[in-house]
Amino acid sequence: MHRRITGKLVIATHNPGKLAEMRELLAPYGIEAVSAGELGLGEPDESGDSFRANARIKAEAAAQAAQLPAFADDSGLAVDALGGAPGIYSARWAGETKDFGAAMAQIERLLQERGATTPDQRKAHFVSALCVAWPDGHVDEVEARADGTLVWPPRGTAGFGYDPMFLPDGFDRSFGEMTSIEKHGLPPLGLGLSHRAKAFVKLAEICLAG
Repeated sequence: MHRRITGKLVIATHNPGKLAEMRELLAPYGIEAVSAGELGLGEPDESGDSFRANARIKAEAAAQAAQLPAFADDSGLAVDALGGAPGIYSARWAGETKDFGAAMAQIERLLQERGATTPDQRKAHFVSALCVAWPDGHVDEVEARADGTLVWPPRGTAGFGYDPMFLPDGFDRSFGEMTSIEKHGLPPLGLGLSHRAKAFVKLAEICLAG
């Protein structure tokens, strides 16, 4: 049985890019959102073997620490030619300094080593797993993906992470060249293109819909 989110919600992230996107997605529902960082909560060890498992680890840890419902995302980039890497290790590829420019360059080097030069050889997808956990142990979770092709050099300075090298299917601009509304805004304002927006639509249907 799914549960409605009401009142205050902890967003279990210390990533300012994710926090901004999640707040924008939640805003129309009148949910008061506070981040784990603002509450001074620690970051749990993301020891899961999937996006869904890591999202649940983060949501459950924040829910217990804050004694409030907590909303977490675990997301990343999966590159077909690299066997799905970096996958759940997407953030780790950027290192402690969160240097996604270096991480994108590493992906490009690996693709070049494999001779992946044509669009068909450079297919990739973003995955987003969303989890809402309550202090009593109840959990609701969803997952979605956005398919595309990797471009080089990176294009645009909007978004965050691997956005500048990801060209979503059916579009001629990378996520890094799109406004936040274009990338993850929901209809009628945006197209709900991103993996996180698609997952959020699923979550809204079960936890936020009136």
